Amino acid sequence: MKIAPSILSADFSKLGEEIAGVLDAGAEIVHVDVMDGHFVPNITIGVPVVKSLASSVKAPLDVHLMIENPEKYVPEFAKALASADGRDLKQDYIVVHAEACEDLSNCLQLIKSKGVRAGFSVKPGTPIEQYEQVLPLADLVLIMTVEPGFGGQKFMEDMMSKIEWLVGRRDTSGGKLAYEIEVDGGVNEETAGVARKAGADILVAGSYVFGAEDRRGAVESLK
Repeated sequence: MKIAPSILSADFSKLGEEIAGVLDAGAEIVHVDVMDGHFVPNITIGVPVVKSLASSVKAPLDVHLMIENPEKYVPEFAKALASADGRDLKQDYIVVHAEACEDLSNCLQLIKSKGVRAGFSVKPGTPIEQYEQVLPLADLVLIMTVEPGFGGQKFMEDMMSKIEWLVGRRDTSGGKLAYEIEVDGGVNEETAGVARKAGADILVAGSYVFGAEDRRGAVESLK
């Protein structure tokens, strides 16, 4: 199990220190929520912050684009990741929302053409089964267990059926499918156990990790 704290819950006045702290506490990935105020009702960060993180954070970056027309912006985010000297782009992810893509297959291929791992996400109300044909292109599939846009929402346990379906497709593919399965939304010690049991590989956690007095204990409790 890999833990990916979301910087949405970090103190941005000392972001570098905050990220270093959770990585030192045992987290493996840094989750970067990009919101445009259109696809979701919130606005967060953009390309300049991702560029800064690429230069200052050695750990993999998981750039979650909760934006409309992601095809238009993927090249800029990939360029931001590539701007850091010596960075291995194969460790990083750009994740788009299936609902926001005009053609999800083309969008995933665009990401992969930039040398970055390609992922896609679905909202709670979106059936994952309708994207079975694009699974061979995915390095990661992100299942939202809350409505995207804001932190602090309650974990939707009924989304575990999507994870179980993805695990089943991967396990019976004869090695043709090798995506990681990520869960984002309402993750804490209790719900992490539910996600682990369903077969998740990566857990995104925001306030549960960044808001903890004992961050190492918080990370370990998710694993």
